[in-house]
Amino acid sequence: MSLQAQPPEASEPETPHLDFAGTTPYEDYVQADVLTHLQHTLSDDPGEMVFLVTTQVMELWFTVIVHEWETAAQALRGDDVPTAVAALKRSVRELEALNASWRPLAQLTPAQFNSYRAALGEGSGFQSAMYRRMEFLLAEKSASMLVPHRAAPRVHAELEKALHEPSLYDEVLRLLARRGYAIPDAVLSRDVSLRYEPSVEVEAAWTLLYSGDSEDQLARLGEALTDVAELVWRWRNDHLVATRRAMGAKAGTGGSAGVAWLEKRAQKNVFPELWTARSHV
Repeated sequence: MSLQAQPPEASEPETPHLDFAGTTPYEDYVQADVLTHLQHTLSDDPGEMVFLVTTQVMELWFTVIVHEWETAAQALRGDDVPTAVAALKRSVRELEALNASWRPLAQLTPAQFNSYRAALGEGSGFQSAMYRRMEFLLAEKSASMLVPHRAAPRVHAELEKALHEPSLYDEVLRLLARRGYAIPDAVLSRDVSLRYEPSVEVEAAWTLLYSGDSEDQLARLGEALTDVAELVWRWRNDHLVATRRAMGAKAGTGGSAGVAWLEKRAQKNVFPELWTARSHV
Protein backbone atom coordinates (compact mmCIF):
# COMPACT_ATOMS: atom_id res chain seq x y z
CA MET A 1 0.00 0.00 0.00
CA SER A 2 1.53 3.22 -1.13
CA LEU A 3 1.84 6.20 1.10
CA GLN A 4 -0.30 9.17 0.13
CA ALA A 5 1.61 12.20 -0.95
CA GLN A 6 1.84 14.67 1.89
CA PRO A 7 1.17 18.37 1.19
CA PRO A 8 4.31 20.43 1.31
CA GLU A 9 4.82 22.18 4.59
CA ALA A 10 3.79 25.79 4.55
CA SER A 11 6.88 27.87 4.23
CA GLU A 12 7.67 30.31 6.98
CA PRO A 13 6.70 33.87 6.09
CA GLU A 14 9.59 35.87 4.82
CA THR A 15 11.04 38.28 7.34
CA PRO A 16 10.31 41.86 6.27
CA HIS A 17 13.21 44.14 5.56
CA LEU A 18 14.10 45.67 8.92
CA ASP A 19 17.49 47.26 8.44
CA PHE A 20 17.50 50.71 6.83
CA ALA A 21 20.34 53.15 6.52
CA GLY A 22 18.17 56.00 7.78
CA THR A 23 14.57 56.29 8.85
CA THR A 24 12.08 53.80 7.41
CA PRO A 25 10.46 54.46 4.02
CA TYR A 26 7.14 54.50 5.87
CA GLU A 27 8.35 57.29 8.14
CA ASP A 28 9.79 59.20 5.20
CA TYR A 29 6.41 59.10 3.44
CA VAL A 30 3.93 59.50 6.32
CA GLN A 31 6.03 61.64 8.68
CA ALA A 32 4.45 59.75 11.57
CA ASP A 33 7.07 60.91 14.05
CA VAL A 34 6.16 64.52 13.27
CA LEU A 35 2.42 63.85 13.45
CA THR A 36 2.55 62.00 16.75
CA HIS A 37 4.62 64.67 18.46
CA LEU A 38 2.40 67.64 17.61
CA GLN A 39 0.21 67.17 20.68
CA HIS A 40 0.99 69.76 23.33
CA THR A 41 -1.84 69.89 25.83
CA LEU A 42 -2.41 73.01 27.89
CA SER A 43 -4.00 71.47 30.97
CA ASP A 44 -3.49 68.46 33.24
CA ASP A 45 -6.87 67.01 32.35
CA PRO A 46 -6.52 63.61 30.62
CA GLY A 47 -9.56 64.33 28.45
CA GLU A 48 -7.86 67.20 26.68
CA MET A 49 -5.73 64.84 24.59
CA VAL A 50 -8.70 63.38 22.72
CA PHE A 51 -10.07 66.89 22.12
CA LEU A 52 -6.74 68.05 20.70
CA VAL A 53 -6.08 64.97 18.54
CA THR A 54 -9.64 64.95 17.20
CA THR A 55 -9.30 68.59 16.23
CA GLN A 56 -6.00 67.87 14.48
CA VAL A 57 -7.60 64.94 12.62
CA MET A 58 -10.37 67.29 11.48
CA GLU A 59 -7.74 69.66 10.09
CA LEU A 60 -6.23 66.83 8.05
CA TRP A 61 -9.64 65.93 6.63
CA PHE A 62 -10.25 69.61 5.78
CA THR A 63 -6.97 69.52 3.83
CA VAL A 64 -7.96 66.43 1.84
CA ILE A 65 -11.45 67.76 1.07
CA VAL A 66 -10.08 71.11 -0.11
CA HIS A 67 -7.76 69.16 -2.43
CA GLU A 68 -10.70 67.17 -3.85
CA TRP A 69 -12.91 70.22 -4.41
CA GLU A 70 -10.09 72.18 -6.03
CA THR A 71 -9.46 69.16 -8.27
CA ALA A 72 -13.17 69.11 -9.18
CA ALA A 73 -13.24 72.86 -9.88
CA GLN A 74 -10.18 72.62 -12.14
CA ALA A 75 -11.72 69.68 -14.01
CA LEU A 76 -14.97 71.59 -14.53
CA ARG A 77 -13.05 74.53 -16.00
CA GLY A 78 -11.74 72.07 -18.57
CA ASP A 79 -15.18 70.50 -19.20
CA ASP A 80 -13.94 67.23 -17.69
CA VAL A 81 -17.08 66.17 -15.83
CA PRO A 82 -16.03 62.55 -15.07
CA THR A 83 -12.88 63.70 -13.26
CA ALA A 84 -14.91 66.27 -11.32
CA VAL A 85 -17.53 63.71 -10.31
CA ALA A 86 -14.84 61.23 -9.23
CA ALA A 87 -13.24 63.88 -6.99
CA LEU A 88 -16.63 64.82 -5.52
CA LYS A 89 -17.46 61.18 -4.81
CA ARG A 90 -14.14 60.73 -3.03
CA SER A 91 -14.91 63.82 -0.98
CA VAL A 92 -18.22 62.29 0.08
CA ARG A 93 -16.37 59.41 1.75
CA GLU A 94 -13.95 61.90 3.29
CA LEU A 95 -16.81 64.03 4.59
CA GLU A 96 -18.30 60.93 6.18
CA ALA A 97 -15.01 60.31 7.96
CA LEU A 98 -14.78 63.99 8.94
CA ASN A 99 -18.29 63.93 10.38
CA ALA A 100 -17.46 60.77 12.34
CA SER A 101 -14.76 62.80 14.08
CA TRP A 102 -17.49 64.34 16.23
CA ARG A 103 -18.17 60.99 17.92
CA PRO A 104 -15.32 61.16 20.45
CA LEU A 105 -16.52 64.65 21.43
CA ALA A 106 -20.27 64.21 21.12
CA GLN A 107 -20.72 62.82 24.66
CA LEU A 108 -18.81 65.52 26.51
CA THR A 109 -20.63 66.78 29.58
CA PRO A 110 -20.28 70.44 30.60
CA ALA A 111 -18.08 69.42 33.54
CA GLN A 112 -15.75 67.41 31.29
CA PHE A 113 -15.41 70.20 28.75
CA ASN A 114 -14.97 72.86 31.42
CA SER A 115 -12.09 70.90 32.93
CA TYR A 116 -9.82 72.13 30.12
CA ARG A 117 -11.87 74.77 28.28
CA ALA A 118 -10.19 77.67 30.08
CA ALA A 119 -6.82 76.51 28.73
CA LEU A 120 -8.06 77.11 25.16
CA GLY A 121 -8.27 80.84 25.79
CA GLU A 122 -9.73 82.52 22.70
CA GLY A 123 -8.90 79.55 20.48
CA SER A 124 -11.82 78.37 18.36
CA GLY A 125 -12.42 76.14 15.36
CA PHE A 126 -13.98 79.24 13.82
CA GLN A 127 -10.37 80.40 13.26
CA SER A 128 -9.38 77.37 11.15
CA ALA A 129 -7.88 78.63 7.88
CA MET A 130 -8.34 75.30 6.09
CA TYR A 131 -11.98 75.09 7.11
CA ARG A 132 -12.37 78.63 5.79
CA ARG A 133 -10.98 77.46 2.44
CA MET A 134 -13.63 74.73 2.44
CA GLU A 135 -16.32 77.33 3.05
CA PHE A 136 -14.95 79.56 0.26
CA LEU A 137 -15.08 76.63 -2.18
CA LEU A 138 -18.73 76.21 -1.19
CA ALA A 139 -19.30 79.90 -2.14
CA GLU A 140 -19.64 80.91 1.52
CA LYS A 141 -17.36 83.93 0.98
CA SER A 142 -16.57 86.78 3.37
CA ALA A 143 -13.52 89.05 3.21
CA SER A 144 -13.73 89.64 6.97
CA MET A 145 -12.77 86.00 7.53
CA LEU A 146 -9.22 86.86 6.41
CA VAL A 147 -8.71 89.25 9.32
CA PRO A 148 -7.73 86.62 11.95
CA HIS A 149 -4.89 85.44 9.68
CA ARG A 150 -3.15 88.77 8.98
CA ALA A 151 -0.13 87.78 11.07
CA ALA A 152 0.41 84.56 9.07
CA PRO A 153 1.48 85.73 5.58
CA ARG A 154 1.37 82.36 3.80
CA VAL A 155 -2.01 81.41 5.24
CA HIS A 156 -3.42 84.88 4.56
CA ALA A 157 -2.19 84.79 0.95
CA GLU A 158 -3.76 81.36 0.35
CA LEU A 159 -7.08 82.53 1.77
CA GLU A 160 -7.02 85.77 -0.20
CA LYS A 161 -6.39 83.80 -3.40
CA ALA A 162 -9.28 81.45 -2.57
CA LEU A 163 -11.54 84.42 -1.81
CA HIS A 164 -11.08 85.90 -5.28
CA GLU A 165 -11.26 82.63 -7.21
CA PRO A 166 -14.56 81.18 -8.48
CA SER A 167 -16.06 78.72 -6.03
CA LEU A 168 -16.78 75.11 -6.92
CA TYR A 169 -20.44 76.08 -7.49
CA ASP A 170 -19.44 78.99 -9.72
CA GLU A 171 -17.55 76.54 -11.91
CA VAL A 172 -20.57 74.22 -12.01
CA LEU A 173 -22.88 77.05 -13.15
CA ARG A 174 -20.38 78.18 -15.79
CA LEU A 175 -20.31 74.63 -17.11
CA LEU A 176 -24.12 74.54 -17.26
CA ALA A 177 -24.06 77.77 -19.25
CA ARG A 178 -21.54 76.30 -21.71
CA ARG A 179 -23.82 73.27 -22.08
CA GLY A 180 -26.73 75.47 -23.12
CA TYR A 181 -28.60 76.05 -19.86
CA ALA A 182 -29.97 79.54 -19.24
CA ILE A 183 -27.70 80.78 -16.47
CA PRO A 184 -28.09 84.58 -16.26
CA ASP A 185 -25.17 86.88 -16.96
CA ALA A 186 -25.59 88.42 -13.52
CA VAL A 187 -24.67 85.04 -12.01
CA LEU A 188 -21.86 84.28 -14.45
CA SER A 189 -20.22 87.70 -14.02
CA ARG A 190 -20.90 88.16 -10.31
CA ASP A 191 -18.21 89.24 -7.85
CA VAL A 192 -16.97 85.83 -6.75
CA SER A 193 -15.45 87.26 -3.57
CA LEU A 194 -19.00 87.66 -2.22
CA ARG A 195 -21.31 84.98 -0.81
CA TYR A 196 -23.43 83.31 -3.47
CA GLU A 197 -27.10 84.27 -3.44
CA PRO A 198 -29.81 81.98 -4.87
CA SER A 199 -31.22 82.71 -8.31
CA VAL A 200 -34.65 81.74 -9.67
CA GLU A 201 -33.10 81.33 -13.12
CA VAL A 202 -30.51 78.91 -11.77
CA GLU A 203 -33.31 77.03 -10.01
CA ALA A 204 -35.13 76.79 -13.36
CA ALA A 205 -31.99 75.43 -15.03
CA TRP A 206 -31.62 72.68 -12.42
CA THR A 207 -35.36 71.93 -12.72
CA LEU A 208 -35.00 71.48 -16.47
CA LEU A 209 -31.90 69.34 -16.06
CA TYR A 210 -33.51 67.10 -13.43
CA SER A 211 -36.66 66.72 -15.57
CA GLY A 212 -34.57 64.98 -18.22
CA ASP A 213 -32.43 61.84 -18.26
CA SER A 214 -31.40 60.88 -14.71
CA GLU A 215 -28.34 59.14 -16.15
CA ASP A 216 -27.20 62.27 -17.94
CA GLN A 217 -23.65 63.32 -17.09
CA LEU A 218 -24.80 66.65 -15.64
CA ALA A 219 -27.53 64.98 -13.59
CA ARG A 220 -24.89 62.73 -12.04
CA LEU A 221 -22.83 65.84 -11.32
CA GLY A 222 -25.85 67.38 -9.61
CA GLU A 223 -26.34 64.30 -7.44
CA ALA A 224 -22.67 64.26 -6.44
CA LEU A 225 -22.98 67.92 -5.41
CA THR A 226 -26.15 67.12 -3.47
CA ASP A 227 -24.34 64.36 -1.59
CA VAL A 228 -21.66 66.89 -0.66
CA ALA A 229 -24.23 69.49 0.39
CA GLU A 230 -26.08 66.99 2.57
CA LEU A 231 -22.92 66.00 4.43
CA VAL A 232 -21.92 69.65 4.91
CA TRP A 233 -25.35 70.21 6.46
CA ARG A 234 -24.83 67.16 8.71
CA TRP A 235 -21.40 68.47 9.73
CA ARG A 236 -22.93 71.76 10.82
CA ASN A 237 -25.70 70.01 12.73
CA ASP A 238 -23.33 67.58 14.43
CA HIS A 239 -21.18 70.56 15.45
CA LEU A 240 -24.26 72.27 16.84
CA VAL A 241 -25.37 69.24 18.86
CA ALA A 242 -21.89 68.55 20.26
CA THR A 243 -21.51 72.20 21.28
CA ARG A 244 -24.96 72.41 22.80
CA ARG A 245 -24.28 69.27 24.84
CA ALA A 246 -20.86 70.42 26.06
CA MET A 247 -21.52 74.08 26.84
CA GLY A 248 -25.19 74.92 26.44
CA ALA A 249 -25.85 78.50 25.41
CA LYS A 250 -22.55 79.97 26.64
CA ALA A 251 -20.56 82.29 24.39
CA GLY A 252 -18.06 80.49 22.14
CA THR A 253 -14.36 80.39 23.04
CA GLY A 254 -13.56 82.63 20.07
CA GLY A 255 -16.10 85.26 21.04
CA SER A 256 -18.93 84.03 18.80
CA ALA A 257 -22.49 83.60 20.02
CA GLY A 258 -21.80 79.88 20.40
CA VAL A 259 -24.89 77.74 19.91
CA ALA A 260 -26.96 80.66 18.56
CA TRP A 261 -24.40 81.23 15.79
CA LEU A 262 -24.21 77.51 14.98
CA GLU A 263 -28.01 77.27 14.83
CA LYS A 264 -28.05 80.00 12.21
CA ARG A 265 -25.37 78.21 10.18
CA ALA A 266 -27.18 74.88 10.42
CA GLN A 267 -30.28 76.34 8.79
CA LYS A 268 -28.42 77.12 5.55
CA ASN A 269 -27.89 74.79 2.61
CA VAL A 270 -25.01 75.05 0.17
CA PHE A 271 -25.79 74.78 -3.57
CA PRO A 272 -29.28 76.08 -2.69
CA GLU A 273 -31.03 75.69 -6.05
CA LEU A 274 -30.17 71.99 -6.14
CA TRP A 275 -32.57 71.65 -3.20
CA THR A 276 -35.32 74.05 -4.20
CA ALA A 277 -35.49 72.79 -7.81
CA ARG A 278 -36.70 69.42 -6.55
CA SER A 279 -40.05 70.95 -5.67
CA HIS A 280 -40.62 71.71 -9.37
CA VAL A 281 -39.58 68.46 -11.03
